[in-house]
Amino acid sequence: MEIAGSIFVLIGSLIFFLSSLGVIRMPDVYNRIQTGTKATTLGTIFVLVGLAFLSPDWTAKLAVLLVFILLTNPVSSHVVARAAHFNKEPMSPLTIEDKLEAKEEEA
Repeated sequence: MEIAGSIFVLIGSLIFFLSSLGVIRMPDVYNRIQTGTKATTLGTIFVLVGLAFLSPDWTAKLAVLLVFILLTNPVSSHVVARAAHFNKEPMSPLTIEDKLEAKEEEA
């Protein structure tokens, strides 16, 4: 069980590391939010599952944490992205056209 738990924690740590590289490399705030949120959610899942293997007594507490992360992480990133959109944060030319803004201009 220790080997499996250690492998899960290692995979989660690698996902966190790759997420940090993605946040640095992405061209605009919207891509950075997406990269950070998806990778940190997945990384946290792997780390918590690994910790459940390493400490079986904590499984219930880790499951509560997992549910909390799965519910709050996407919501918080959506709020930040919405705030960036309302503040008219510019998109990178590499990003696909903002269709929501085009609909707002038509209305």
